Amino acid sequence: MHTVFTRANAILAYTVSVAGFLTFFCFLSTVFLDYRAVANLNTVKVVVLQRVQGKKRSWIFDVVLWDKIVLRGDNAVLDFKNVNTKYYFWDDGNGLKGNKNVTLTLSWNIIPNAGLLPSVNAFGSHTFAFPPEYTTNKL
Repeated sequence: MHTVFTRANAILAYTVSVAGFLTFFCFLSTVFLDYRAVANLNTVKVVVLQRVQGKKRSWIFDVVLWDKIVLRGDNAVLDFKNVNTKYYFWDDGNGLKGNKNVTLTLSWNIIPNAGLLPSVNAFGSHTFAFPPEYTTNKL
């Protein structure tokens, strides 16, 4: 005869096993989906602000200019025109002013219920040049 604790342990182990298998199948249902999309990016007014204080860096690779959180059920189509950046370029004295090779790309993360956390890059990019002078007026 099994005790109450033995039976409770068996039920708990069975429940956790079924939940693990269901989570794995949920992962399999989304891991092979292609989340990439076409993005049309453009710039209208490009300015560079000079930072007086701070550490000097000669190369900048990852810069976030704008971000948005899109919740499940929200409209995920982003169609913005004439939107200012949320985060501005600040030049520490090296490399931004007069740089002729700046590329904008769009990327996003998808947070699934279970499984991988993919970082998706859109098809399309936009390359532009920074102006040769700093902007002195406030934006």
